[in-house]
Amino acid sequence: MNPTTRKIATFLTITALGTSVFPLTSNQVHAATYVTNVAAATTQLTNQQIDAAVKELNSLGIMNGYADQSMGEHRAISRAELASLVYKTFNLESKTGENVELTDVNPNAWYAPYASKLVELGIMQANDGQFNPQSHVSDAELEQVVSKAMQRDVKSVHHWMSTFYSENGSAARGEAAVLLQTARQALPSDQAQIQSVRSLNAITLIVTFDKPLTAADEAFAKAQTDFAFSGGLTLTNMPRLKTGSIATYIVPTSVQNAGETYNLTYKGQDAGSFEGSGTKLNMTTASQVTNDTFEIEALQENGVVDYGYIISAYSGGRGANAFVLNDQEQAGGKIYQVISSMQARQVIITPEGGEPIVAKYVPFTQSTDGKQEPKFRLPEGQTLQSGVTYTVSSDWANIDNASFTARSFDALEIANAQAVSETSIEVTLAQDPGDELFSGRSVTLTSPSGDVLTATYKYSSRKGATGVFDLVNDGKLTSGTTYTLSPVGDWSVASSVIVTP
Repeated sequence: MNPTTRKIATFLTITALGTSVFPLTSNQVHAATYVTNVAAATTQLTNQQIDAAVKELNSLGIMNGYADQSMGEHRAISRAELASLVYKTFNLESKTGENVELTDVNPNAWYAPYASKLVELGIMQANDGQFNPQSHVSDAELEQVVSKAMQRDVKSVHHWMSTFYSENGSAARGEAAVLLQTARQALPSDQAQIQSVRSLNAITLIVTFDKPLTAADEAFAKAQTDFAFSGGLTLTNMPRLKTGSIATYIVPTSVQNAGETYNLTYKGQDAGSFEGSGTKLNMTTASQVTNDTFEIEALQENGVVDYGYIISAYSGGRGANAFVLNDQEQAGGKIYQVISSMQARQVIITPEGGEPIVAKYVPFTQSTDGKQEPKFRLPEGQTLQSGVTYTVSSDWANIDNASFTARSFDALEIANAQAVSETSIEVTLAQDPGDELFSGRSVTLTSPSGDVLTATYKYSSRKGATGVFDLVNDGKLTSGTTYTLSPVGDWSVASSVIVTP
């Protein structure tokens, strides 16, 4: 019997028996008066898991029981009870939000301050001022509330609920306790310490902490200082928390030497050692996309996944395409190679009969428009020569089809542009390129007096044929002035395109 069926069957059984009223003693945290037993809902969780979670939350003063001395772990949890548990679990006392009035909550009710705070913070909803404190909490609502309270992606919270989640089921108090016990472990700490480190491939480490890092410690500039490697190895971008994990990070590095032992210190403390990996990423095809840019494709169907699909920070934006890899980098019975950040990566492209050229990664192009195709660009001023065959090679990737014959590409056509603020404009192409071809590009805006402003593409801002370009060097558009737009370089053409803020 699946979880949904079990929950429905149990609900109907208990409904037939009738509900019980549990008055509360004065020294107990009050729970909702009317409760319904949903014992079978937790059969996928062990009694030991439930008991341990309830005991821990009780010892911390987060979860208390009923007047009959029971903890009611198999009873359906009400919205009032959940508000209390979440408020205390995540220490929301000092958080502030927009004041609200709950029309169905007595200000003197035991749960009133908890309900008000969670609605103020946008963690729980109260449509038209109705909080519905005695209503049962669905698994879906529990998932959303915990995700918002701890500011963690929904996909991770859903994964933590996988042992009891059912689409239309009501959550039990014990289930909520187990989830909140996990969530407490996943709260960031500036005292986080590394528990283990291993090399996943030639440019990627898997690093597990005892607690997740704070946003400040994840920031690239800070992480560069905190992560110190022997042997000249360096961090190439910020560590990224894996979806579904408590505190396991994908950490991109410069290319490792296979078999070399590296020592790692974190914030000045010894964090262990690991052996450099010689495993290169399995890419499929190199192909040209513009006159100075080419891409290297990787396919999930071949067991290669860009980290954007499996990290907590990007989970929401990937929607249904985001998924969870376990500790063995498996999902659905398949083991995946992980492409970590391409920041600072480069490859060698060699024309037939010519000298090798270093091509650098174009930022924010490694996984866009549903495709895993990081792009690389020739040095400024150089172009791929039509009719010449080029071969791409790399010290971090194996490329099955590494050669292509260059051809001439028409420049993108800018159809129009408009100001969206005094420091930004939207640039629209004549047609949607269906790919991230704005990246690394710039335009100039020339006023009638000859003053020139430069705007560069804002990474990942493109929607269809339109992308946002931000003015550089503190430049600002002058209201009422008509500017003439021109591309910088040969990446596009613009005929009589003007911007009037």
